[in-house]
Amino acid sequence: MKKILLVLILAIAANCVSAQDFKKVKIAVGILKWEDAKTEVDKLANDPKAKDKAEFYYYQAKIYAALFKDAALRAKYPNSSEVAASALEKYASLDAGFAKIKELGGVEPYFDMYATYFQSGVNVFNEKNWVAAAENFVKAIKYIDVIIQNKWAASPTLTMDTTALLYAGYAYQNANKMDDAAKFYGRLADSKVNEAIYLDLYRFLVQHYTKINNEASFFKYLALGKEVYPKEVWDDYEVDFIDTNYDLAKKTSLYDTEDAAGKLTDKKYLQFGDLFVNVKNKEKDLDSATQVKYTLKAADAFKKAFQLNNANAAAIFNVGVIYYNIFGEYDDQVSANIRALRAISTANEEEFAAKKAAAKTPQAKAAVNKASADKLAAAQAPLKQLNASIDVEVQKNIDISIDALEKAYLALKDKTDRSKRDNNLLNNCARYLTNLYEVKRNKFRGKDPQKFDMYEAKYKEFDALQNSFGN
Repeated sequence: MKKILLVLILAIAANCVSAQDFKKVKIAVGILKWEDAKTEVDKLANDPKAKDKAEFYYYQAKIYAALFKDAALRAKYPNSSEVAASALEKYASLDAGFAKIKELGGVEPYFDMYATYFQSGVNVFNEKNWVAAAENFVKAIKYIDVIIQNKWAASPTLTMDTTALLYAGYAYQNANKMDDAAKFYGRLADSKVNEAIYLDLYRFLVQHYTKINNEASFFKYLALGKEVYPKEVWDDYEVDFIDTNYDLAKKTSLYDTEDAAGKLTDKKYLQFGDLFVNVKNKEKDLDSATQVKYTLKAADAFKKAFQLNNANAAAIFNVGVIYYNIFGEYDDQVSANIRALRAISTANEEEFAAKKAAAKTPQAKAAVNKASADKLAAAQAPLKQLNASIDVEVQKNIDISIDALEKAYLALKDKTDRSKRDNNLLNNCARYLTNLYEVKRNKFRGKDPQKFDMYEAKYKEFDALQNSFGN
């Protein structure tokens, strides 16, 4: 019985000693003697019984957070932040829901840690020490998140510290740690922040996810950007993502699907036209027939852009240029064939020159001339037939080009506030139309005076306009 009583007395004595030690800590904390408080709490750190109590970790965190907050004491005790952080983690694990925190002395440890890390982040940010700045802001965010989640902040409606998140994103971006920057910018974008200062972070997110080909994240933040900043030209970012990350088959499928569904705007048609017209430059392994297919697909997209918006002169101008270039390719073939016809004629003359000289009688000369003419006709016939068929394509593409270029010209010529780009388009329209009408005119020279005069008049009209815009 005496033995049991002795054990109880010792247990009571131990509890009294522990309570007495916490009393000393509380007194030192109460009068803001932080180094004295540190001495007392450090003593308790060696007491196994104290280390089982949430109260110990609370006071350890409070004291070391206060040391960390004071610049002079922080320099004297450089590990104060680590001790405070560890103590807060342990305290939170022992006091679920922070039931005792107000009873013990309030939430100041969390505010001290937040405020000190935030200010330290600002200081090194201003020194352009980007990684250190980011790390400080991340720690500040950790504590402000706890403060906000538990509604300890002055404003009950506060959901995040937008400034700390923005600074963390900036710091990581400047440190070229783009994935980390996206993480913190993403938190802001997810909450749909919409002040002017935040527009660039939405731009950053869509550009970042374009670079790393994260389709889900790209379209998530593209949608948020469109919702929050509807005046921004988000379609450009979408087309850039498509051009960068989709293969040709996927680009084509997307265009065909959205075209059929009527989902494409005039600007989208213009952008897809740009994608398709550049296929021949980007897709080096395509055969010539496929290149032509996509060039015509581009022209179709440009034409549909103009149909939706007949003020979009650039769209229909592009149609004119595409068919002008196609005409040029056919015209080059015709020129090559004409040179080949001349070469055949020269070779034929050389072949029969000796025979013609040797022919002494009229009958012999006539026979040689006929043989020469027949052989020349037979040799040239395929090329002449080919040129005849090519001329059909030449005229067809000239007519399409003229129609498109004149529409572009008409859309711009009476515009009162023409830009430098508008004037460049007009000058190019005049130049191309001059060349096209010259070809049309020459086709009817000596054959159809009425058509010759008609095309001569158009030729002169546009020839007079060359380089006249914007001067």
